[in-house]
Amino acid sequence: MDSDTAFEKFRSCAVEVLQVPEDKVTAEAKFQEDLEADSLEVVEFVMALEEVFDITIEESELDGVTTVGQAFEIVTSKL
Repeated sequence: MDSDTAFEKFRSCAVEVLQVPEDKVTAEAKFQEDLEADSLEVVEFVMALEEVFDITIEESELDGVTTVGQAFEIVTSKL
């Protein structure tokens, strides 16, 4: 899967789970500040990503992740 296709899947997952407009889901967007996602919503988002991409993301991998781009890097590293 190429990066653009993967990001589209990632973005649609964010729109569905986090209930945010598609244009707000950019690599620079911060989960808390820009997308107004609380920690529970981020956990739900990660679980949805695991299902959509058929991957496993360890909780420790999410330490320090604040932006969409950082989360996307974790996902693509597992594809």
